[in-house]
Amino acid sequence: QVQLVESGGGLVQPGGSLRLSCAASGSIFSINVMGWYRQAPGKKREWVASINSGGNTNYPDSVKGRFTISRDTAKNTMYLQMNSLKPEDTAVYYCNAQRSGVLIYPWGQGTQVTVSS
Repeated sequence: QVQLVESGGGLVQPGGSLRLSCAASGSIFSINVMGWYRQAPGKKREWVASINSGGNTNYPDSVKGRFTISRDTAKNTMYLQMNSLKPEDTAVYYCNAQRSGVLIYPWGQGTQVTVSS
C-alpha cells in the first residue's frame, strides 16, 4: 500500500520556523484529503492542517495564521510551513490521508519538532 514518510523536523527556538515534508509512494493527492497531525508527550494525537484535492485548506485555531499546508501533486509531496513556533508546538508530526472522513494509511515514524530556548 501507499507509504508516507515525514521529514524536516528539528530543534528550533521560540519564534523560529521549520518546513516539514511528507513524501508519498503513490499518486494520492488528486482524490484524497491530506492532513498533518501531531502528538505531544502524554497527549492524544491532534489534527493541525488539511488540504483537499482542489487546494482548499483548513486549520484549527491553535495554528491558524502560523502554519501553512501545501502540496506538489506531481512530486507526491506535501509540506507544512511552520512559522512563529511556540513551545506548545513541540510534538511528533505525522501526515496521513482521508477518504470519506476516515484516515486510510498506517501512521509513519513521524518527525520530531522541538521548540525550546
